[in-house]
Amino acid sequence: MFFALSKILGFLTVPSNVLAVVAITGVCLLMTRWLRLARVLLIGSIGLLVVLGFSPLSNALLLPLSERFPAWESGGRDPEGVIVLGGAIDPEVSAARDAVELDSSAERMTALVMLARRFPEARIVFSGGSGNLIQNTFAEAPFARKLLAEAGISGDRFVFEETSRTTYENAVNSRDLLKPKAGERWLLVTSSFHMPRSVGAFRKAGFDVEAFPVDWRTRGWRDLWQPFARLSSGLARADVAVHEWTGLVIYWLTDRSSALFPAPHPAATSRGAAGQAGRRP
Repeated sequence: MFFALSKILGFLTVPSNVLAVVAITGVCLLMTRWLRLARVLLIGSIGLLVVLGFSPLSNALLLPLSERFPAWESGGRDPEGVIVLGGAIDPEVSAARDAVELDSSAERMTALVMLARRFPEARIVFSGGSGNLIQNTFAEAPFARKLLAEAGISGDRFVFEETSRTTYENAVNSRDLLKPKAGERWLLVTSSFHMPRSVGAFRKAGFDVEAFPVDWRTRGWRDLWQPFARLSSGLARADVAVHEWTGLVIYWLTDRSSALFPAPHPAATSRGAAGQAGRRP
């Protein structure tokens, strides 16, 4: 039930969908006596479309999410395992084309390959079922397995969890599958803007992970005032940001997150700041 409701609510709260509904409502009202309201809805939807599409507002919505967790620093000790969340593979197209087709979050998969080679003793877990409410037919995990096999990477240390449909299910299923022990280091790989909700879900499930954010989408806070050259680019970024903010609130209200806006542990923040300072010229 939560899965279906989250998908429906997600559809209804995405700015591009909301603006389309408002505009359509305005067009329909033009044929009634509510002409003033129709004009307000049409002008408002077009104005917000332009603002979200071209102005830096979309970056302002995304940056607090993507900058919440710093880039991971090893601290001189290898992790026991790596968990990569699904969301980077289009399983429907992959099945139709008999090829692994990646989407805009492809960095999750490149990080998977990189970390598997960097830490040859670590367990590597890919957690991803089908998040499609309408075409709930193919899971991502089998295609992740295929991608690794084509890259010449395989072995018993690789685990593919294919039943999770939501971030919270990623956390619970990974915990039940791996049974992590106290003191172990587990990296969590997902898009930077998705990391706060993901870490909150894993902490709530009793699985303390270290954030390994990828798929940054921006250069950092210097993009706070950066406008967009294409309306579609700004609107797409606004959709991503509002979807995540909505998800954070819903997870908090339904007791699926450890906090409304999860933050790094102080030690992780210090390591990240030290690492970034060390990279400055």
